[in-house]
Amino acid sequence: MFGDLFEEDYSSVSNDHYGKGKKLKTKALEPPAPREFTNLSGIRNQGGTCYLNSLLQTLHFTPEFREALFSLGPEELGSLEDKDKPDAKVRIIPLQLQRLFAQLLLLDQEAASTTDLTDSFGWTSDEEMRQHDVQELNRILFSALETSLVGTSGHDLINRLYHGTIVNQIVCKECKNVSEKQEDFLDLTVAVRNVSGLEDALWNMYVEEEVFDYDNLYHCGTCDRLVKAAKSAKLRKLPPFLTFSLLRFNFDFVKCERYKETSCYTFPLRINLKPFCEQSELDDLEYMYDLFSVIIHKGGCYGGHYHVYIKDVDHLGNWQFQEDKSNPDVNLEDLQNEEIDDPLMILKAVLLQEESNLIPVDQLGQKLLKKIGISWNKKYRKQYGPLRKFLQLHSQIFLLSSDESTVSLLKDCSLQTESDIRRNDQQLLKTLTSEPPGLNDRPSCPHWFDVNDSQVQPIKEEDIEQQFQGKESAYMLFYRKSQLQRPPEARANPRYRVPCHLLNEMDAANIELQIKRAECDSTNNNFELHLHLGPYYHFFNGALHPVVSQTESMWDLTFDKRKTLGDLRQSIFQLLEFWEGDMVLSVAKFVPAGLHVYQTLDGDHLTLCEIEIADGEDIFVWNGVEVGGIQIPAGSDCEPLLLNVLHPATSSEEEQCQQLIDSPYVFPSNAEIGSVFTACAIPDGVILVNSAESVGEESWTTIPKEDLKKTFREQGLRNGSSILIQDSNDGNSLLTKRGKWITSVNEVDWLQVKNLCQLDSEEEQVKISATLNTVVFDIRIKAIKELKLMKELAEDSCLRPIDRDGKLLCPVPDNYTLKEAELKMGSSLGLCPGKAPTSSQLFLFFAVGSDVQPGMEMEIIVEETISVRDCLKVMLEKSGLSGDAWHLRKMDWCYEAGEALWEEDAALKELMLSSGDTLLLIEGKLPPLGFLKVPIWWYQPRGTLHHWKSHQDQTNCTFSQGGVWRANSIQDAPSDAHAEVSLRYLGDVEISEDATLGELKSQVSLPPAARTLLVIWLLPAMTLPSFSEFSIPSPAFLRAWTVESRRPGRLLRVHYQRLREYKLGQRTEICLEPLQKEENLGPQHVLLRTQMRLPGKRAYALPVDLVWDTARGWTAGSLRHRVADFYSLPVEKIEIAKYLPEKFEWLPVPSWNQQITKRKKKKKQDNLQGAPYHLKDGDTIGIKNLLVEDDDDFSTVRDDIGREKQKAFALGRKKRKPFVCGAATSPLLQRCLPAPVDQKLLSPSTSGASDSTGPTLLLQVLARFLVSARCGHGLRALLCHEQRGRSIAGQASALVTRSVARPPRLARTWPHHRCQPADTLAPTLEPRHHLYTKID
Repeated sequence: MFGDLFEEDYSSVSNDHYGKGKKLKTKALEPPAPREFTNLSGIRNQGGTCYLNSLLQTLHFTPEFREALFSLGPEELGSLEDKDKPDAKVRIIPLQLQRLFAQLLLLDQEAASTTDLTDSFGWTSDEEMRQHDVQELNRILFSALETSLVGTSGHDLINRLYHGTIVNQIVCKECKNVSEKQEDFLDLTVAVRNVSGLEDALWNMYVEEEVFDYDNLYHCGTCDRLVKAAKSAKLRKLPPFLTFSLLRFNFDFVKCERYKETSCYTFPLRINLKPFCEQSELDDLEYMYDLFSVIIHKGGCYGGHYHVYIKDVDHLGNWQFQEDKSNPDVNLEDLQNEEIDDPLMILKAVLLQEESNLIPVDQLGQKLLKKIGISWNKKYRKQYGPLRKFLQLHSQIFLLSSDESTVSLLKDCSLQTESDIRRNDQQLLKTLTSEPPGLNDRPSCPHWFDVNDSQVQPIKEEDIEQQFQGKESAYMLFYRKSQLQRPPEARANPRYRVPCHLLNEMDAANIELQIKRAECDSTNNNFELHLHLGPYYHFFNGALHPVVSQTESMWDLTFDKRKTLGDLRQSIFQLLEFWEGDMVLSVAKFVPAGLHVYQTLDGDHLTLCEIEIADGEDIFVWNGVEVGGIQIPAGSDCEPLLLNVLHPATSSEEEQCQQLIDSPYVFPSNAEIGSVFTACAIPDGVILVNSAESVGEESWTTIPKEDLKKTFREQGLRNGSSILIQDSNDGNSLLTKRGKWITSVNEVDWLQVKNLCQLDSEEEQVKISATLNTVVFDIRIKAIKELKLMKELAEDSCLRPIDRDGKLLCPVPDNYTLKEAELKMGSSLGLCPGKAPTSSQLFLFFAVGSDVQPGMEMEIIVEETISVRDCLKVMLEKSGLSGDAWHLRKMDWCYEAGEALWEEDAALKELMLSSGDTLLLIEGKLPPLGFLKVPIWWYQPRGTLHHWKSHQDQTNCTFSQGGVWRANSIQDAPSDAHAEVSLRYLGDVEISEDATLGELKSQVSLPPAARTLLVIWLLPAMTLPSFSEFSIPSPAFLRAWTVESRRPGRLLRVHYQRLREYKLGQRTEICLEPLQKEENLGPQHVLLRTQMRLPGKRAYALPVDLVWDTARGWTAGSLRHRVADFYSLPVEKIEIAKYLPEKFEWLPVPSWNQQITKRKKKKKQDNLQGAPYHLKDGDTIGIKNLLVEDDDDFSTVRDDIGREKQKAFALGRKKRKPFVCGAATSPLLQRCLPAPVDQKLLSPSTSGASDSTGPTLLLQVLARFLVSARCGHGLRALLCHEQRGRSIAGQASALVTRSVARPPRLARTWPHHRCQPADTLAPTLEPRHHLYTKID
């Protein structure tokens, strides 16, 4: 509405300059600040809306306008909730004004927002950034309100409050005929130029007459000729509120430019309009108007800023100047003894120090004790009685509340007028009781405020005179009739006449703001501490090390840094209920040697900020003396240093050899350097020191014998420094006799360049001397000359770094220096044909499929501005592929297919691709934007009590084939249902992110002909035929899980929730589980698999699903009661435990209500969501009936076998050595063998005879090995043909594909191998193979 009216002033300006559409509203990180001491709310500036804010504040502080707007209810204006309904009649502008006024009155925030109001105006972001004229806005806003209120009881709101009339008269001098013309006005425009003030301008307009004579005669209709006449204007009708617009801006016709009048222009605080009115017979009070708002413009005619001076008619704000906000403290210590004996004076002095002179009676006694050092009962009770009785007896001075809980001073009370105050104390009492200016609330002292957007400050009435002239001067004046009186109940009552629905909305918003501020305050003042528990550490090799693992020995604690050290100690005591004895907290830090304790924290009364505890600080919790029976050195003086000690090796005959042994040693920094001999068991010798940063033989320094008693710190040694021990009788240095040290102690100043141009050359590689500032072009030219190659290569060759695996990296631009190219001295470079890419080009590697083998990548140089679609076409053309069913993905850090390049029209530069990146050509088109490609699995828990009996045999048979994942099982172990997890792959679906979970279930479970294509698209090759094997009554009989680590992970609960809200991501997989009955789990429900232990057997019955309502908490007691109720057993006769399948262990859940702490005698508060249980959906809970079996063992035979296998595997990993064919003998691989196999069959044949037994069995073992190790998650196996160098990884992958049965990221990328049997590979393999493994 407003945007169209203002647009004509900017018709020549393109809207594109400002932007189109709605402004992006950013979510505030912190809640808005509360109101300041004035208790009034400002309005936030949206960029150029200061003029709007000033006018809105004026209307807000016009109580009659505000209350008239509040009187219009939802039955007339409608509701904002219905504004999007097509048939609803909603008057948005009045509703938004109501809401804004309610926020300004009641919402506890420093500044309100006008975003919703300007949206109702139809403004866009460019309108909110432009500054307009406030006088023009006043007329437009009133017009918009009148239009919006048509048909309501407030249709005459603007007319009733602001409408007035002017009568223009022309009187004929001859016949005295009067010609009249009446004009309506909502505001009066008055001149400023050549006028001294408002009254002078009104006199010129409405008192002085304009005479028509001489050459300017008037034609009288009555006389029917030109006659002399007089023209005048009068105010006929005065509105309750009168607005004056000052014509500050004029046009200079000489200079042809606009300018602003800054001359002095006075206006009164109260004005009598009787001389300017047509009717003057009424009483003078009828014509008296009081100034209550002045809109001020600061700046020039082409820009500036608006703010407003406003009179608080209802005294809603705290008119108190900031310098007087708090009364000065009264120094009661200077009072004489006779003055302290007077309780009346003391109590008054205490109350006068309170901000509002109001205080609870209990706190009054405490403050009295604090001021005079003695309590009321000891000092005054015997003579004056109890404190409350004393206050009641002096009701002329003190005002007690109705419940006698609080007390305050009467406002008209002054200590100077009390008869019980002696005259010699009057001067002191003036000091104690002097009120700051502004606290007086008398009507004769008006409350004025300067409202400047978000800021509201109190001002004095005389400050208005400063706005008479200058660049910052009055621009609009608002007066109200003096006879308008406000009701007493409206005084200082912001809730007066506010509708109930707005009161409720503001109360709820204030509660929400309080919660957000508390959360924000907690977030800003909380920090993380890492607690290292002494009992979980042991002292070894000069530092502290965890006994088990870092995870179990370190606890993370979030704590408020404003609390004291004593509070932290008490919290740790409550957290560690097993702790006994003293607790000492010390600051610790990780050093290369381990964890070292520095300073001990003292001063329980100090806050954590005061003792300078930082976020993420490591705190060591111990007894302050020893750990594990060993006394711990603490402090920075004894910080452990990890040093590299080189000393001669000792032969079996205890003779020193010429070979050096490099061993790490840890020494305290305050230990003597001579202690190195003792640590290395060397009787004597010479010590040479080399710092960690030094390079070169000359940096080795010999330590004189007299300095051997110096400490390591005094000698300047740090972590990583090297020490060499040499025999004192050996005159030759051992450094030059050790091959590998020759290159490390002499600076390398050359690069090695290899000839990779496939041209004949006398040399295959040469060394080129260089420095870090040498340009790559010079090195390339020198290499061509020394290799004696053709000069033509100078124009068509480049240098490419070679990594340690022999792979050629991205070419280096010729204009780079070695430092800019990040090339180290001694690096190997390859001289290759072809030019290096320019600064606007990208050098990319790409490969087909996700199974990228070393050396299989292809290379391409493209412009960085090329689109993804064009780059894909170039790559397909170079790789000899056709079709449009391909897409590009980045290769992630573990050399697997990573993030897809979704935006096909985006340039490579926009996607932050750089030279050297690897892209993968993956078959299959990406789903459309807003759609997810979700693999669907069928999940049938083994042995779960469901009613799908008719399909059990078929399911077991089918699941044993390819296309299934199953957890590792131990042969000949008892059958436990919790050990088996079967997932059958059904296919991939493409589904909209806006579809609900229920729609996904219903569409997938329906027959293909009944699926809704508008909601879900199936891939062409996928029709999900497997669902035809199951008869599912409805989607409510399906339970959906995400797939994590080849097991069901997160349970997807709410049927009507959109998939977008689950934040599934592009790689999420979903498995569906059939149910016996319909299920609708809420957010407080937890699904657990429960198994009852069979009496007398180390085995469990079939699992049964149990739904646990955690609304009353995640406590062990609540879970025990639920389980006992489910199995109809007494709660005290059961024991439960959580199964940890990855450890083959059961973690008992004890009865916490029986555990009492020794220190505080309080019940321990447990939470099964936290450590060590981390209970979640799908966890297995074992139950033991103590009525038939009373022991502590929850484990099964399978658990024993699994733990033994884990121990054997861990032991085998420790003993494993580097191998060529050693992977075939690893424990993990041996575990996959069907029976013990001769190791010779697994090793490469050395005879050269064609024997296929070994390789065939080796491939079978490889397949089992990859299935067990989950090849899609970091373990890769490569089979390399040794004789011809021909890779047979593709054939091996086919076998792996059949065995692994399409794991998520590996097998599905090899569709052409999917149907090839494993046995068909054996004849194609030749006898000599090496098996290499790489474990990430």
